[in-house]
This record gives sequence, C-alpha cells and structure tokens, in this order.
Amino acid sequence: METLFSGRVFDVVRKHAVSKTGRKMELDIVLHPGGVAVLPILPDGRIVLIRQKRYPVDEYLIELPAGRAEPGEEPIVTARRELVEETGYRADELVPITKIFTTPGIFNEEIHIFKATGLTPGSTSFDDGEQIETLLMDLPQAMEKVLSGEIRDSKTIIGILWYHQQMKSH
Repeated sequence: METLFSGRVFDVVRKHAVSKTGRKMELDIVLHPGGVAVLPILPDGRIVLIRQKRYPVDEYLIELPAGRAEPGEEPIVTARRELVEETGYRADELVPITKIFTTPGIFNEEIHIFKATGLTPGSTSFDDGEQIETLLMDLPQAMEKVLSGEIRDSKTIIGILWYHQQMKSH
C-alpha cells in the first residue's frame, strides 16, 4: 500500500488488488479509525438526539450522539465519552446493538452502535467548532422524521429502526 495523504482524521492509501478475472486494479481507500454512535433512551422511552452542524454537507442534521475513536480506544469507552460530551448524559448501561460500515466502497470506517440506558443528565463539553443542540424525541416522532426524510444520517436511521423493531417485538 502506498500512502497518498495522511491527515488528522484519516489517511488515503492506494492498494493494489487483483480481480477474480485476473485484472490488476489500483484502489484508493480512505483509512479511518472508526467510531461509535449511541442510542440514548430515557426511562419514559424518549430518545436523546442531537441537531448538529455538519460542515461537509453544510447542513444541520438530526443524529444520534456519535464520534471518532481515539487510537487504540475501545468502542465502549468512546461511546461513554461521546455521550457525555455531546449530550451531557451519563449512562449506567451501554449495550452493543450492531456494527456498520458507512461507505465500504471507499472507506474502511466501522461504527459501533450502542444502546444507552440508566441516563443521568449533566453538562456537555463540545469540541471546538461543534454546534450541537440536544433534542428529546419519542419513538413515533423519530420514526416520522426517518420516513419523511428529515432524518438523513444513516447511523441514526439504523438506530431508530432498531429501536422501533425492538418495541414492536415486546
């Protein structure tokens, strides 16, 4: 592999591969340390979401609290840290839901999604430049926003659909 770019958040490498027909290929791949998303559920069933300015798409998006893992950091540690930083809530329990690849055609980024319960409110500590507002939403309202296209973030859609399915099963 040849490194084409090395940045603060990700690297871009060129990888050589051979297709099943024997054709040699060069693939440019973005290497990312991965991250987490947290589905915080209050005792009354409401979901703690955030509305955050996302500069790459120049929009405010409704999302699950989420963030990038520090090098060598366990996903559950990242989840606890990001939940507090972005919402102020601390969780008594974090349970893994699933792992997803965001854009596997070019990125190796994997996001671990956790369910957080036993929430205690507290203070946030946003990273410099973050513009975040906390939103509390019941499941029907969140589902409506997913189905209408107002919630467009994939990790958030997956978390809300998972929660919806869990509630239907019980």
